[in-house]
Amino acid sequence: MNDRELLQKIVVNPKIMVGKPTIRGTRLTVEFVLGLLAHGATPGEIVEEYDGLTIEDIHACLLFAGESLSRTEFMPLVLETA
Repeated sequence: MNDRELLQKIVVNPKIMVGKPTIRGTRLTVEFVLGLLAHGATPGEIVEEYDGLTIEDIHACLLFAGESLSRTEFMPLVLETA
């Protein structure tokens, strides 16, 4: 599956999960899936837990996050001293 096909699995609808990016056909947000991965869940465990979810959906979340970050500029925090 190419990047374009993967990214089509992620949708934004203001009526679903307050407009957060979700996996198409679910109420699972990209943020939630990334949180599961960050806390040690494997893609296989996540797919087992949520019916209808595929490994490609997990890959789509990772790709979406990477694409989103690549389009964001970060400014360093500057601490003011008195």
